[in-house]
Amino acid sequence: MDSQHKTPIQGQDQHIVENNELNIWEATIPVIILISLLFYNIIFVEDQEWFGTYTNQIILLFGAVVAAIVGFLNKVTLLTMFAEVWENLKSVFVPILILLLVGALAGTWLISGVIPAMVYYGLKILSPSIFLPASVVICALISIATGSSWTTSATVGIALIGIGTALGINSGMIAGAVISGAYFGDKMSPLSDTTNLAPAMAGTDLFTHIRYMTITTIPTIVITLLVFFLISWNLETTGKADLSDLLMSIDATFNISPVLFIVPITVIILILLKTKPLLSLSIGVILAIVFAFIFQTDILNQLSDSKLSSAIQAVITDVQIETDNSKLNDLFSAGGMMGMLWTILLIICAMVFGGVMDGIGALSRITKSLLKLFHTVFGLFASTVVSCLALNVTASDQYLAIVVPGKMYAKAFKDKGLAPENLSRTLEDSGTVTSVLVPWNTCGAYQSSVLGVDTMHYFGYAVFNWLSPFTTLLFAAFRIKIKELKSTK
Repeated sequence: MDSQHKTPIQGQDQHIVENNELNIWEATIPVIILISLLFYNIIFVEDQEWFGTYTNQIILLFGAVVAAIVGFLNKVTLLTMFAEVWENLKSVFVPILILLLVGALAGTWLISGVIPAMVYYGLKILSPSIFLPASVVICALISIATGSSWTTSATVGIALIGIGTALGINSGMIAGAVISGAYFGDKMSPLSDTTNLAPAMAGTDLFTHIRYMTITTIPTIVITLLVFFLISWNLETTGKADLSDLLMSIDATFNISPVLFIVPITVIILILLKTKPLLSLSIGVILAIVFAFIFQTDILNQLSDSKLSSAIQAVITDVQIETDNSKLNDLFSAGGMMGMLWTILLIICAMVFGGVMDGIGALSRITKSLLKLFHTVFGLFASTVVSCLALNVTASDQYLAIVVPGKMYAKAFKDKGLAPENLSRTLEDSGTVTSVLVPWNTCGAYQSSVLGVDTMHYFGYAVFNWLSPFTTLLFAAFRIKIKELKSTK
C-alpha cells in the first residue's frame, strides 16, 4: 500500500455511481478544465502563485464546481454528490493522521539525532558511485518487508535524501530512486493492500497475482537499476574529499551514536509485526523525544529555554538546526505537523473533486467509453492502462484507479478468454505505480511532501513507475505470457 486508507474488502465494496443521462463529452468537461488549469499553473505561472500558496487546491475545488454544474444539468441531486464526497473524505481520514505523524516524526527524528546519525553513517558507507542503485535496492527490500511505500519513504527515504544531498547528488534523482524501489517492493509484497486489492477486483488469488506480476515487474526493475547505474557512472558529486568536513560538522553539532538506530529499528519491527501505522509512527515519535532528552540536550537548549517546549516545537512547528556547514543547514530542518498542512489540503480538495466526479457518474461513463474504443486483446489491455492513468489524474486516488477499472473490465477479460491475473497485473502496472507521478494524487502529494522534492522534479527519475505501463503494453502487444482461461469443454 501507499496510503493504507482502505482495506482490500472496503475497496472491493466501493460503490460506483452510474448515470445514463450523462454523455462522454459532458463527463470529460471537468477533466479537461482541471487538467488545463493545472498544466497552465505548473508550466507557465512563476512559483505557482496564481492564486497564492494554495493555487492547486483552488483549481481542484473549481473543477469540482464545474463537475457539480454538469451533474445538476443531468438530474443529479446535491445530496448524491455530497454523499460521494463524504465517502471520499472518510477514506482519507487515516492517511491525514499518518501525514501529521510523519511531520512529527521528521521533526523529532531530527532533534533526537536519528536523521543526522543516518546521514553520518550513510556518508561513511555509501559510495557516490553506487548510491542511486543501492537506494533502489534498499527501499525495495524495506517496502517488501513492510508492504508500504509510504512507510519506506518516511523512514529510509528521508535518510537517503539526506545522505545523497550531502554527497551533492541531485535530489530529484535520489527521490526517483527511492520511489522506484519503494513502489517495486509495495507492488510485490503480500502485505500491501493494493497487492491484495487488485486480485480481489479481477477475481484471482493473491499469490497467483504476485507470481504473474513478476513477468513484467522483474524486467522493469532490472532496466531501472541499469538506468541508475548508468546515471551513477556519469555523475559528478562532491566526492569523498568533501565528506570529512561534513562528518566533522555533524559530529560537532549532534551527539552521534549507533544507539540512536534503536528508534527507526523499533518502528520497522512494529510494522513487520503488522502493528497499525498510526501506533507504529506514534511510538516512533515518543521514542525520538525520549532519545532527544537523553542524547541531544544541547540541541534542545539551543531551540528553546525549555527542553519540553523544544520537543513540542519539533512535533508541531518548524525546526531549524544551525551547523558550521551551509550544506547541512537546509538538510537539518523540518516542518513538523504544520509543514504537512499544504499537502493535507491538497488531498482534501482532490477527494472533493473525485467525489463529485464519481457522484455525477462521470468516472463510470469515462471508463465505459474507453472500453468501447477497443476490440482486440491488445486494445483491451491498452484501455485498462488508459483508464487507470485517467483515474489517477481525475479521481486523485490509486484505490479508485484499481477498483473502477477492475469492476468495469473483469467481464471483458473473461469474454476475451483471458485469465483474471492478466487484469490484476495490469491494474497494478498502471494503477498502483503511476499514482505517485500525479502531483495532486494522494500518493504524489504525500511522497513529494515527505521527501521534500517536487513531483515534477522526480518524475523523470522515477523510472520504475513510468516504465511499468509501457512494459505491460509491450508484453500484451507481443502476447508474451498472456495467460488464457482453460477451456471447460
